[in-house]
Amino acid sequence: MAGRKAIPKTYRGREYGVDLLPKMKLELVLPDNLVKGAVDAIVSAASTGKIGDGKIFLYKVDEAIRIRNQERGDTAL
Repeated sequence: MAGRKAIPKTYRGREYGVDLLPKMKLELVLPDNLVKGAVDAIVSAASTGKIGDGKIFLYKVDEAIRIRNQERGDTAL
C-alpha cells in the first residue's frame, strides 16, 4: 500500500506512527470438508506478518435450515 502515511501519535512521551488499515469482516458457514481449505486460503491471502493481519474464529454450527424450502444440513448451504 504505497503512499499511505502513518498518523503520528505520542504515548508515554514517545512518538510512533499508527498505520490505519482497511478492515474486512467475513462470516462463512461451510461444510466440514471445506473448512481447512478456506482457512488456508484466507491466511495465505491476508498474512503480511504485521500487527493487524486479523484473526480467524472457528466454531460449530449445529444446524442450517433454508427457510424457502426447509432444506437442512449441508444442502441448505
